[in-house]
Amino acid sequence: MAAATTAAVFTSCPNYSVEFYYNNSGKFISEKWHAKDYAVVSLGLIVCCFIILMNILVMVAIFMNRRFHYPIYYLLGNLAAADLFAGVSYMHLMFHTGPWTAKLTVYQWFLRQGLIDTSLTASVINLMAIALERHQTIFTMQLHSKMTNMRVILLIVGIWAIAVVMGLIPSMGWNCRCDIGNCSKMAPMYSRSYLVFWAVLNLLSFSVMVLVYTRIFLYVRHKSQRMSQHTVQSKHKETVENLMRTVFVILGCFVVCWTPGLVLLLLDGVKCNCGVLKVEKFFLVLAEFNSMMNPIIYSYRDQDMRRTFKRILCCLCLWRGQKGRHTDVHFNTLNQEVLTDSNGSEITHHRELRTNSRR
Repeated sequence: MAAATTAAVFTSCPNYSVEFYYNNSGKFISEKWHAKDYAVVSLGLIVCCFIILMNILVMVAIFMNRRFHYPIYYLLGNLAAADLFAGVSYMHLMFHTGPWTAKLTVYQWFLRQGLIDTSLTASVINLMAIALERHQTIFTMQLHSKMTNMRVILLIVGIWAIAVVMGLIPSMGWNCRCDIGNCSKMAPMYSRSYLVFWAVLNLLSFSVMVLVYTRIFLYVRHKSQRMSQHTVQSKHKETVENLMRTVFVILGCFVVCWTPGLVLLLLDGVKCNCGVLKVEKFFLVLAEFNSMMNPIIYSYRDQDMRRTFKRILCCLCLWRGQKGRHTDVHFNTLNQEVLTDSNGSEITHHRELRTNSRR
C-alpha cells in the first residue's frame, strides 16, 4: 500500500532529476572530487566502522551477561541497535555523497535520507521509553521494572515500526516534488513544512525527556539523603544512582549532539537566510559522533559493562589464538559473585576459587 501511494505521488509530479532540485535550492553538487571530499568520506567511513563494531559489542555484552537481562538494559541494547543502524545509514550516505549525489535516482535519494531519519526517530523514541521505564521504577522504589519479556519485545517492535513510518513520510508524499517553491536548502526534496514539523517534534521530545530525567534525578537525590550509609538500602541507593547517572549522561550527550542540527533544520524550514549550508556538514558530523559516544559512556560509567567488554575481547583473542583447537574458555558471569567489604569496595571472587579455599 505504501509503495503504491509513493508511486502514485511520484508519477503525478514533474519528473525532475536530483541534480535539478539541488540547483533549485542553491546547494550545488560538485562535479569533481577534491582532496577535502576524499578526507571527509575517509574519516566518515572510519567513524562508521567504529560505531558499528562498538555497538555490536554493547549488544553482545547485554545478551551474554545475565546480570543485564532486565528491561532497562534491553532498552539500552535497543538504543545500541539504533546507533548501529545510524552507523550503517551514515556509511550508506558516505557512498552516496559528493559528486555521486548527481547519479542518484529520486527513490535512492529518499532512501538515503529516510535511513538517517529512521535511526534518529528510533533513538528518540527509545530514550523516551527509557525515561518512562525509569520514572515507573524509581518512583515505586524498585531497581528494575517488572515488565515481562514479551512486553519489552512488543515495545521494541513498536519503536522500530514508528521509526520506519517516520522515515517513509517524506517519500510517501510530504515533499516538495509538486511544489518546487517550498523546497528546503539542506534537504532539497524535503518540504519546508516537514522540516519544521520534524525539528519541533524532536526538540519538544528532548525537552520532555530532560524534564522527566531532572525530576527523577532530584527525587533520587532527595531519597538518598534520607538513607543511612551503613544500611542495606545504601547499596541499592548507590546502584540506582549509578544507573541514573549513566542514563542521564547518555541523554545529555544525545541532546548536545543532535540539538544544533535540529535547530538548523528549523531555521531552514522557516526560510531563515542565515547560511545554513555553511555549517550543515559540521552539525552532521556532530550528530554522527553521538552514535559513537554511547559505548564509551557505557564502558566509563558501568563497571559490569566494562568487565563484560574485556571478557568478550579476551575470548575473541583466545579464540583467534586457538583457532582450529578445542578451547575450554566459557563466558558465564553467573559464576561470579560481587562481595562488599567493610569499606564498601567491591571484590569479585570466582566460585571455583572459593570452593578450592574451603578444601
